[in-house]
Amino acid sequence: MWKNFKCKRLLVWLTALFLVLGVSGCGSQTAPVDQKATGEFDLTAYQNHDFLITPQDLKALLGSDNLVLLDCNKPDIYAKEHIPGAIGIGLQAFCDNVGKPGDPGWGTIKKKEDLQKALGALGIDNKKTVVFYSDVFKGPGADGRAVWQLKQAGMDNVKMLVGGLSYWKELGYEVTTDVASPKPVAGVVLKDYDQSYFATKDYVFNNLDKQVVVDVRSEGEYKGSQNAGEPRGGHIKGAVNLLWLDLLNKNGTIKSPDEIKTIMASYNIEPSDEFIVY
Repeated sequence: MWKNFKCKRLLVWLTALFLVLGVSGCGSQTAPVDQKATGEFDLTAYQNHDFLITPQDLKALLGSDNLVLLDCNKPDIYAKEHIPGAIGIGLQAFCDNVGKPGDPGWGTIKKKEDLQKALGALGIDNKKTVVFYSDVFKGPGADGRAVWQLKQAGMDNVKMLVGGLSYWKELGYEVTTDVASPKPVAGVVLKDYDQSYFATKDYVFNNLDKQVVVDVRSEGEYKGSQNAGEPRGGHIKGAVNLLWLDLLNKNGTIKSPDEIKTIMASYNIEPSDEFIVY
């Protein structure tokens, strides 16, 4: 199934997209409801969609004491506009960034005790609904990474906003420049990290000839550009290039399961395959 992929590094939206598509290769897929006709994105077309939340459902939660809303955009984007009540956390709030890109452990998930402190400082516990979003077209879609990290730590109360800020705005919902402050809490409980959520360098190296490796960066980065801060140019030997944005519609919502299955098939990846994403 398409939940059998592994990630070499902490990822962006594509990680969550593949979790959505944890579908078997047999049987037919229900087509998503026409968004224009209903005004609401249909989650039921996707398996493993429990971590997604529609703009309509989020709008109904705004102002609730049981909601923690986190904006994963770059600080300048957050300052310009964000959803009311959203706390700006930037791109790597839950990452260990000691040293520089390329150093051992850089960019990986914080140690469990450090992550617990970071979550408590943001007002996150095991009961509140925690919603992450970003403007995926202004990059780099760090909401998917944040959800993936907390799922890895065993949290089942985390959600990602379908379509992010772009879809929210398309629906005419309110944005603001008012800065929201967290209300710290104590007592968040995390599980030991689920090792199946990621792949080590050794795992990737040992499986180069056994699994498809998917590079979801831009074509320029794939071909050697270091404009995004990569310590080395190029890509993993044998990796195929699939831009993560190609799995999204123009308004930031997710393409249908059938559309994504067709895209993946063009890279010789079937729902029953295991593959590595970075």
